[in-house]
Amino acid sequence: MFLKTSNKMSNKRRDFIKKTALLSLGGAAIPQFGMANSKDNNSNSKIITDLRPKVLFFDVNETLLDLTAMKKSVADALGGREDLLKLWFTTMLQYSLVSTVGRQYNDFGIIGAAALQMVAKNNGITLTEEDAKNSILGPIRSLPAHPEVKASLQALKDAGYKLISFTNSSNKGVKTQFENAGLTQYFDDRYSIEDIGKFKPHTDAYDWAARKSGLNPNECMLVAAHGWDIAGAIWANWRTAFISRPGAQLYPLADAPEINESNLKLIAEQLIKLK
Repeated sequence: MFLKTSNKMSNKRRDFIKKTALLSLGGAAIPQFGMANSKDNNSNSKIITDLRPKVLFFDVNETLLDLTAMKKSVADALGGREDLLKLWFTTMLQYSLVSTVGRQYNDFGIIGAAALQMVAKNNGITLTEEDAKNSILGPIRSLPAHPEVKASLQALKDAGYKLISFTNSSNKGVKTQFENAGLTQYFDDRYSIEDIGKFKPHTDAYDWAARKSGLNPNECMLVAAHGWDIAGAIWANWRTAFISRPGAQLYPLADAPEINESNLKLIAEQLIKLK
């Protein structure tokens, strides 16, 4: 009799524990899925504050500069395989972060050339180290600005904004890029992660840029055309504006940016309205 009662109580306890565990799992999972599904990161976001950021920080490649010429050069190095361009870029980004995590630093272009050799080898394409470097470092120095960029930057300057470029490229590289693209006069300063040796989107890179400017993180706004850069800035407590250039996507597990527009002109128009 005692044994039967004991078994019944044990079974009830097991059932209770099982149900409690399932409810806990459900409670943990449902908010996550709910948050992910409730955000439409591809739609334009309303500005959440009327206050101006004290400084606008701009990513450079693709955000300001048109990468079409470099993409063609890289595709040519890969035997015309344009389908491998995205793989190359993600491999380059992956190994820039591998270097950061491993406390190493190489120029972003050099990492790009190494990543290009890796992609070529995996696809049976013969590519020397010198050819890989030339296919990237040559054209990247002479990229033109996107059509709306210069007028938009001038409008922001005329509205009283301080503009700083903030890039994973080297100091020498971005200086050359700006000179060739005619962008130097629009910027108050140029920041390169070369000075800290940690690539974006590592949070330390954004913290460093804020400190260098004498600002609190929430006084900084990043303007970028890369979802990973926007996510990194948000996680560093920066404000953000996303340029949704063709093929660019936001990271669904990060909060949405304040502004999400298809070009810099539309973003500038919203920023100029802020007091």
